[in-house]
Amino acid sequence: MDRRCVLAGFDGSPAAGQAVRWAAVEASRRGVPLRVCHAWNWPYPSRPEDEAAAAIVRGMGAMVLDEGVRLARETAPDLDIAPLLRKGSAPGVLLEAGVKAELTVVGTRGSGGFDALPLGSTATQVPAHADRPVVVVPAGAPHEERAGPARIVVGVDGSPAGDAALRFALGEARLHRAMVRVICAWWDPAVLPGPDRLPFTDPEKLKEHAKARFEAAITPCLAGYPEIAVERRFVRERAQRVLADNARGASLLVVGDHGIGSSPRTLLGAVARAVLHEAPAPIAIVPGQGPRTR
Repeated sequence: MDRRCVLAGFDGSPAAGQAVRWAAVEASRRGVPLRVCHAWNWPYPSRPEDEAAAAIVRGMGAMVLDEGVRLARETAPDLDIAPLLRKGSAPGVLLEAGVKAELTVVGTRGSGGFDALPLGSTATQVPAHADRPVVVVPAGAPHEERAGPARIVVGVDGSPAGDAALRFALGEARLHRAMVRVICAWWDPAVLPGPDRLPFTDPEKLKEHAKARFEAAITPCLAGYPEIAVERRFVRERAQRVLADNARGASLLVVGDHGIGSSPRTLLGAVARAVLHEAPAPIAIVPGQGPRTR
């Protein structure tokens, strides 16, 4: 598989269909091929004794994959699109194939699991383990051009992943001719009123210090994208809430996989996990570190 490509996972679900369409548009903008991937596996604990039975299951997977390729070609007729059928679990197959892709795109939930679940296992496991950006697309996300200028929202907190998220958002804005809303959500227990306020602290000074760190973190990166319209927002609010709220009407929400204060033992930080469940727009999870051990 080409290293420079966009990889889209498809399992026949509505969210996967939107993911494939979104990925087709993205690959067209980047000028790279699209690879539509489906993972098939024997669905029972014991393996079949008859190879013909496994061939039937594989053939059913190929039919699902054909539908994903059809959706992609319907969206971007001139794009170089190729199917990729692999045996294994969906997260494992996508992670392996995604090593040779610029970007991996998946739906929020697949055809398995419980209908009431807002997020499937693939949508959480792939961004948690991937070494490259992963975009998770909800079923209702539009893939066509929006009316008016596109808007990309990115959360920044001064962490390595936050810096990587900002660079990714600016690159996407250049591709999509979009404006970027950079958000730093500042929250400190010292701002709480009442007797629980921390002693010997000045909330306003803490806020100004945090704001100065925010400006220092983003200014060097923004200098490399002078043509991008940037709106800066420094708000006193929980990051999860303000990012989900600002994602409404946005073409993309971008966050790092781990922010400041995240435990290195967690596969995804609290903010990344929360916005995956709450944000109404496609969400890009950008890793801040190098290759991970799986």
